[in-house]
This record gives sequence, C-alpha cells and structure tokens, in this order.
Amino acid sequence: MKRLSFLMIIGLVIGLLAFTFIKTGKIQGRIAPADGASQVFAVLGTDTLRAEINNGNFAFPAVKVGTYTIQVKAIAPYKDTSVVNVPVIDSITTDVGLIKLKQE
Repeated sequence: MKRLSFLMIIGLVIGLLAFTFIKTGKIQGRIAPADGASQVFAVLGTDTLRAEINNGNFAFPAVKVGTYTIQVKAIAPYKDTSVVNVPVIDSITTDVGLIKLKQE
C-alpha cells in the first residue's frame, strides 16, 4: 500500500513538472476594416487555432512556441489573406500589427 501511494505521488509530481515546461506565448493583431473578416486562424504545422474577432482585434492568448501563419477569412467584397513567419517566443506577446484586407 505504501509503495502504491509513493508511486502515485511520483506520478503526480512528474505530471505537474511536465506542465511547467510547456513554453507558450501570445499572438495579437488587428484587422481593417473591422467588419471585413469572419474568422482568424493561427497555424503551426498540423495544429490550427481559432480566435474571436472583436471590433477588428484578435488574440491567441496561450500558443506553443514556434513560427505560425495567421490566416484571415474575409467577408465579400474582401479577399482572404495570410501573414507568414509569425514567431512566438516563450512568455512574449507577438503583435502582427494591422492586417489590411484588400477588395476582390
């Protein structure tokens, strides 16, 4: 019984330590015109995250470290657009700035 308790405690400690080593950052930006986009995504390899757009502003609050592509899905008459090579560094906010949508 003592051995089982010891193993459970060790497993819990290892699990907690694993979460402390996950490195995350933040991506934020703005879209103009504010009502020109329906969705915004951050893509890293096979991982895709979606953020809400509020008055043209968007944010991905806790993303893994890496180099992302930001994809903006536009509403007609605007065209979809992307921002490539967006770096995310541990504990840093990456501001992609203003993404201006172009008309079709």
